[in-house]
Amino acid sequence: MYKIIIRPLFFLFDPEKIHHFTFAVIKFLSKIPGIPAVFRSLYQINDKKLERNLFGLTFKNPVGLAAGFDKNAVLYNELSNFGFGFIEIGTVTPKAQAGNPKKRIFRLKSDNAIINRMGFNNEGLQAAIQQLKKNKGKLIIGGNIGKNTGTMPDGYTADYLKCFSELHPFVDYFVLNVSCPNVGSHAKLTDKGYLIELITTVQNSNKTFSKQKPILLKIGPDLNKIQLDEVIEIVSETKIDGVIATNTSINREGLLASKEQLATIGNGGLSGKPIKDSSTKVIKYLTETSNKAFPIIGVGGIHSAEDALEKLNAGADLIQIYTGFIYEGPSLVKKINEAILKAD
Repeated sequence: MYKIIIRPLFFLFDPEKIHHFTFAVIKFLSKIPGIPAVFRSLYQINDKKLERNLFGLTFKNPVGLAAGFDKNAVLYNELSNFGFGFIEIGTVTPKAQAGNPKKRIFRLKSDNAIINRMGFNNEGLQAAIQQLKKNKGKLIIGGNIGKNTGTMPDGYTADYLKCFSELHPFVDYFVLNVSCPNVGSHAKLTDKGYLIELITTVQNSNKTFSKQKPILLKIGPDLNKIQLDEVIEIVSETKIDGVIATNTSINREGLLASKEQLATIGNGGLSGKPIKDSSTKVIKYLTETSNKAFPIIGVGGIHSAEDALEKLNAGADLIQIYTGFIYEGPSLVKKINEAILKAD
């Protein structure tokens, strides 16, 4: 039904507008008595065999919703009915910001892909906290944090630290987003020395809380082997809890979309099927080169159960979906969990 009726209808409209419309519809439907139970019956699989223990947390299943979908933590309670094992909110920045000028999200239908240059648009830290106070505790919530676009390089650490310390009571794990291609960033965020300094500072803040929260680093798919080796060294030196691989890509090779269409769209991060292989290669390289020294959450181009198993077989402990959720619909979550049970 989704791919035959709903998706073709949704794809007639602007992607950002339909995103907000979808949120409003899910919010409305979820208030009708009995409808959340219908969603759960359609999409949830409750099986102990799907549980994963990682970072001292128990995930009810290994399929998560990636950051960027519920930026302001307004729909995670309702989305929990769609079968996810965890949901990552954000990217959250200290201050609210509008992000990049619209139009800033584009569908590449022939490629089953999206290009976005949202630019960390969000309502800010305090708005996210107010929403997270409504958490009904249905599943694990991750907090993806970043810096404000207008922050100068010498203030980057303070931005991450503010988000970390104030969100700390309200999320189960943190992600330091240092790899988004759509925010004006100094080369500092790709510098190994600075990343070690940033991670260490956030870890020191973590130690001031009675209960520490896991911290992960989110990396991009376009890193070469030297850069990936640096990631392994960063994890080894800082003992950060894990890595999310990968963010969106700036690579446009091999796309079916015409050069004219891509030129009209301009810059932005590519997500969806075209980055599946590059993302999996990163996961496989990190796993094999480090001898599986740290946990990995795999994300990038998962549009089927087979894609998900490929990520897990490459070394991912958990996976996340976003663009695949838009193209394939909510049944994708259930299909992946069914395939994992069958493969176990």
